[in-house]
Amino acid sequence: MLRITKTENGTVRGIGAADPRITVFKGVPFAAPPVRELRWRAPQPASNWKGVRDCLEYMPIAMQRIPGEDPQAFYAKEWHVEPEVPMDEDCLYLNIWTLAKTGKEKMPVMVWIYGGGLMEGYPYEMEFDGERIARRGVILVSVNYRLNVFGFLTHPEIIKSSPDGFTANWGYLDQKAGIDWVRRNISSFGGDPDNITIFGQSAGGGSVLAHINSPLAKGAFAKAIVQSGGGIDVKGPAFELMPFLNREQLAKQGEAFFSFIGAKNLAEARKIDSKILMAKHIEFGKYWNSTIDGKYVVEDACASIMAGHQHSIPLMTGSTLDESLFGPPDDNIEGWAKTAIPDIAEEYCKLAKEKASAKNIILKQAASVNFFELSASLFCDFVANQGKPNIYNYRFGPEIPGDDVGAFHSSDLWFEFETLAKCWRPFTGKHYDLARQMCNYWTNFAKNGDPNGHDADGTPMPVWTPYTVNSPLAMEFFDKPGMEKAQNRMKKLLIEYNKKLLK
Repeated sequence: MLRITKTENGTVRGIGAADPRITVFKGVPFAAPPVRELRWRAPQPASNWKGVRDCLEYMPIAMQRIPGEDPQAFYAKEWHVEPEVPMDEDCLYLNIWTLAKTGKEKMPVMVWIYGGGLMEGYPYEMEFDGERIARRGVILVSVNYRLNVFGFLTHPEIIKSSPDGFTANWGYLDQKAGIDWVRRNISSFGGDPDNITIFGQSAGGGSVLAHINSPLAKGAFAKAIVQSGGGIDVKGPAFELMPFLNREQLAKQGEAFFSFIGAKNLAEARKIDSKILMAKHIEFGKYWNSTIDGKYVVEDACASIMAGHQHSIPLMTGSTLDESLFGPPDDNIEGWAKTAIPDIAEEYCKLAKEKASAKNIILKQAASVNFFELSASLFCDFVANQGKPNIYNYRFGPEIPGDDVGAFHSSDLWFEFETLAKCWRPFTGKHYDLARQMCNYWTNFAKNGDPNGHDADGTPMPVWTPYTVNSPLAMEFFDKPGMEKAQNRMKKLLIEYNKKLLK
């Protein structure tokens, strides 16, 4: 097995995974530590080293709230289970799982970008174990990046004095630096630099959207998967989300933060210890988001997709069934609909009543709308109408055992990585079958831009057809995979309504 190989900075040694045929290289540096004068700067090249660097343990996670510190938090029992995980501002490292024996195999590559609202998360949460993906002959790389105030702050002094023109979105630039490192180095790990698929979930999915719409990322990867990461903004008062700050607003928030921490200028702010800065960030209590910076992010992803400016590559996108629902605050759906979706209120209420009656659910449930699903469907609709390369749409909604939260936001991660055995939930045989098949679909897409193929026993899996103008359908990953027979009438109504609002 390939346990030692060379990178552009020096030789690295990996370690055998639970499956000894797979080697894991943990904590490989892809950029210089973003500390001191490199804080709030675009990532810089990593330093060279002599001899063999042991990459046998994961490196510290990016600065953030301590994972699992609040045991009552929902995700604390899912995967934020290690409050003692090392944390440091020096965090720009990636991890590689490979089945290579010689380094000459030219296997497809998947680069994983984790979620967490751009505020938390890390690349080796236990659900992200890349072994099952690697067993399918696909190299899995997970990339770390700066978060929260370290990854998305900007300030007037930064905008004015940037030596390279980059003024915001440091976390996105970290991700891009990791992707670029993979292109330059992955052949030494048995990978094909011309067959890279980037994929991410939640804020990681939103990050993928940023990359597929950035002119500076064109040609950096061949395919992309957006999981519960949005797509096309859903309009109307029914879908008012947390507003994002533009660069000028972020800069003003940066000024307020510098004042809050007692820093007179950028130089002073860069000297503050990272732990103190993190504590002050939590005390400050503001959200730091990505923004249009004019260089890496040149336009809103929604506007870019609507105009057809996104990279012309195969895409996959989808959501979970119960992750983000919007709808009437009470049972008065008629009153809510007249205000929220006035042009289609009557027809929408009629469909909701039919759904409630047919499925024996309350009217409020029937009137609720999955924001992420609608956003992804609109994304597919625009791409399909542009005649771009194939885009595949999915809905994930199997029975999730252990409690009554349903197919919650992020519940699909256990399945795509086929890591159910690490979860506390009492999954049964049908869940393991679904996870195996979903991991097959994801890795097939990475191999050739088409998720279809055979299951482990050699039988063909259910055919997943691309989303097209004439067949605007999604693959449904419920207890078993299968294409939906017809597009949901309520969703279709909302898609057409939103397309009119977006004009």
